[in-house]
Amino acid sequence: MALLKEPDFGTPEVKSDETVTLEVDGFNVTVPKGTSVMRAAAEAGISIPKLCATDMVKQFGSCRLCLVEIDGRKGTPSSCTTHAEDGMVVHTQTDRLARLRRGVMELYISDHPLDCLTCPTNGDCELQDMAGAVGLRDVRYGYEGENHLDLTKDESTPYFTYDPSKCIVCSRCVRACDEVQGTLALTIEGRGFESRVATGTDDFFSSECVSCGACVQACPTATLAENDLIEHGVPDRTVITTCAYCGVGCSFKAEIKGDRVVRMIPEKAGKANHGHSCVKGRFAWGYATHKDRVTKPMIRENITDEWREVPWDEAFEFTAKRFKDIQAKYGKKAIGGITSSRCTNEEVWLVQKIVRAAFGNNNVDTCARVCHSPTGYGLKQTLGTSAGTQNFDSVEHCDVIMVIGSNPTDAHPVFGSQMKRRLRQGAKLIVIDPRRIDLVETPHVKADYHLALQPGTNVAVVNALAHVIISEGLHDEVFVRERCEMDAFEEWKAFILDPVNSPEEVAKVAGISADDIRAAARLYATGGNGAIYYGLGVTEHSQGSTMVMGMANLAMATGNFGRPGVGVNPMRGQNNVQGSCDMGSFPHEFAGYRPVADDAVRKTFEDYWGVGLDGEPGLRIPGMFDEAHAGKYRGIYIQGEDVAQSDPNTLHVEAALRNMDCVVVQDLFLNETARFAHVFLPGTSFLEKDGTFINAERRLGRVRPVMKTQTGMEEWQVTAKLSEAMGYPMPYSSAAEIMDEIAALTPTFAGVSFARLDRDGSLQWPVNDEAPDGTPVMHVDHFVRGKGLFVVTEYVPTEEKTNRKFPLILTTGRILSQYNVGAQTRRTDNNRWMEEDVLEIHPSDAEMRGIQTGDWVSVKSRKGETTLRAEISERMAPGVVYTTFHHPESGTNVVTTELSDWATSCPEYKVTAVDVGLANHKSSWQEHYAAEAPTMRRVKAPTAAE
Repeated sequence: MALLKEPDFGTPEVKSDETVTLEVDGFNVTVPKGTSVMRAAAEAGISIPKLCATDMVKQFGSCRLCLVEIDGRKGTPSSCTTHAEDGMVVHTQTDRLARLRRGVMELYISDHPLDCLTCPTNGDCELQDMAGAVGLRDVRYGYEGENHLDLTKDESTPYFTYDPSKCIVCSRCVRACDEVQGTLALTIEGRGFESRVATGTDDFFSSECVSCGACVQACPTATLAENDLIEHGVPDRTVITTCAYCGVGCSFKAEIKGDRVVRMIPEKAGKANHGHSCVKGRFAWGYATHKDRVTKPMIRENITDEWREVPWDEAFEFTAKRFKDIQAKYGKKAIGGITSSRCTNEEVWLVQKIVRAAFGNNNVDTCARVCHSPTGYGLKQTLGTSAGTQNFDSVEHCDVIMVIGSNPTDAHPVFGSQMKRRLRQGAKLIVIDPRRIDLVETPHVKADYHLALQPGTNVAVVNALAHVIISEGLHDEVFVRERCEMDAFEEWKAFILDPVNSPEEVAKVAGISADDIRAAARLYATGGNGAIYYGLGVTEHSQGSTMVMGMANLAMATGNFGRPGVGVNPMRGQNNVQGSCDMGSFPHEFAGYRPVADDAVRKTFEDYWGVGLDGEPGLRIPGMFDEAHAGKYRGIYIQGEDVAQSDPNTLHVEAALRNMDCVVVQDLFLNETARFAHVFLPGTSFLEKDGTFINAERRLGRVRPVMKTQTGMEEWQVTAKLSEAMGYPMPYSSAAEIMDEIAALTPTFAGVSFARLDRDGSLQWPVNDEAPDGTPVMHVDHFVRGKGLFVVTEYVPTEEKTNRKFPLILTTGRILSQYNVGAQTRRTDNNRWMEEDVLEIHPSDAEMRGIQTGDWVSVKSRKGETTLRAEISERMAPGVVYTTFHHPESGTNVVTTELSDWATSCPEYKVTAVDVGLANHKSSWQEHYAAEAPTMRRVKAPTAAE
């Protein structure tokens, strides 16, 4: 595809049921009332010159290029700030307008470097285009007077350069930062000739700028330009694909020159991101060509041996023989697999299929086990389906937003920006989180209530909210009677009215104000459309599933289902967590969340796959590790997951991996789990993949290959070839064929195909005969299960208790610049923002221990010890400390426990009792890691013969 230029209509689209008709240059145009004259003209195919206007931000009217003449009006108004009216007659091209525009353009060019031939955006510059559009042929003003041509560049950020000598002070970057990103990091400093873009600090890097790229995208000149563009020149073709970071699922235009990706531009037509992006998706894709990439298969007899590169066929033969030998000795259930939430649906489908059809068991699980498995269980029980209820755009209709255990501005930043826009428009905000996340107070956004509860008390708090709503008669009686099972409601109502669930009692447990609980409950129940957005701060608890059902109870009781602006919305962590679950990666379910024990469902798969399937659920990930310790589980195929870093109680996981006879890792890099592997099968980056991801709003987005695979084999082909070596052929010719099989076997995907997605764009499942165009909002007329089910959600305190030896609670989370275990982002310049995990500790706790910011501190739990640098912060309440898990050297999960959710075995990462003290040494685990890790990653250099 040639370089794709999306149309820019100059001003944002207006949504109105009323229309007006006007005449532009002799053509009648009908547009929604409130549309600008500029946009009306653009929609008729008539281009009006512009510089300060772009349809990503509100009209501004400063550049004076978009002047028009309107019959019956004096002067030449700017078309971007003038609304279209019925009967209006507009002229966009007259001699008078031409003279005015040329005069304006002369002034711009008189203070602009005339270096177009050497400018990085030559051929991709709006100022250059507009000079041609207005017919500018000479500039009467010389450079003898004052100008800005000698201003110094700001090259502080790793991804883009600010060259103020090229700035025309159009304010597009400032407005993009304000209106699109919502950070408000930029401003115009000075007046008149002294006006220039400023950050409020010495440079972009030290400012509040989050490097989302909105300013770069908005800039009409080379003032703000990507460093890759400066180095490699303007790209010449475009491939549209989907980001492989968080669960937002942003659509991007990968712009390429030759076989090199020059830049990633967020697609304005992207239904999840609408042309916005974050620092990771916009800039942190260089890991795909990082020198650490392993591109050839490797094997070794023992994990203490050096790795040896081998041809693909030898790797498959070696792996298949080991797996078969294990099954011959220990039984067919002695091996299994783990699917990846970073891989495509098609790749995931084949891994769960190889386990079931080739290995002959259901020992397959996915990383959702350790993050959002309680979402699947809780929403399935109460609503009937294991997914969020709304699309992201639903937030634009919210009146009250409740954020529980989620940090959207860091973990899902593009949606976080969309949420902030709605809050600035007047929506109310309730934050329930132990930590003072940015949303609690950020420019022009302030939470109405921040319930800074003690970690582990989520269920008590949601019960208290419900207690207020029911006891004060604030629930939606009509909705409950029409849409829910009344017997279950009455039982839940009697439970929730128990005084133990009152705010006064819960306040003692949760450490928050009873008055705030009551006020927050009243606001949610009576404030209009109420939506709940939640994350791992809900699910990664021993009562994760209970809490998910508690939130569903709350939303049903208040009638907040079935329309835009409401619902219960899980913020999925990785790009394809939803998809990996949908594909049947759980040991007890086929695709579409249908039990493997269901004879009819299982026969459907048996008939299609031509093989008998096991009807008994297999092992979950924790069960695999426990059985490995017991010597009964001996082999595992791990697709794109790093369990040795991401899973809790690291030492337990490592011991389990050491006990296996064949550990197969399929990934981009030699990760922490690969230290214990016997086979390494190189994977492909998202820039090499052909397939689909499913984001947090159930949206299927196409992932298209931007570059040739570096491994010589597509990732799904690797699994298919391994299956063939195991004796079960998978003769697919393309990823599209795999999606066709998914659609044939999964009712919610019945209407999905690559051809359909390529033609119509992304779709939200279910996509079938009942919903041929997809389903933006679930549970509109009835719940998927029929009637909504209220479930009694008794609060059971976690077994993890503080005491004199372990007086603090450790909770964990993420940061904007890094992603999950950091395998991708740590191999980019995002490390400039975060080079190591740190421990946030409240000033009072730090003072008691003599700790200052920058000190090395020991973090000890009942399970282990690690050492981190301290950072004194008031984001946490006294008694609670916080860290991230992006860097393997930190060993964060060395200290987390094996406690888990009662229903799904999701680990309780968010509550670990610890002690913190000054340290002058690395922990024993870190010393062990530093000594062992390099040795177990060694690759044997090939001989001359090889």
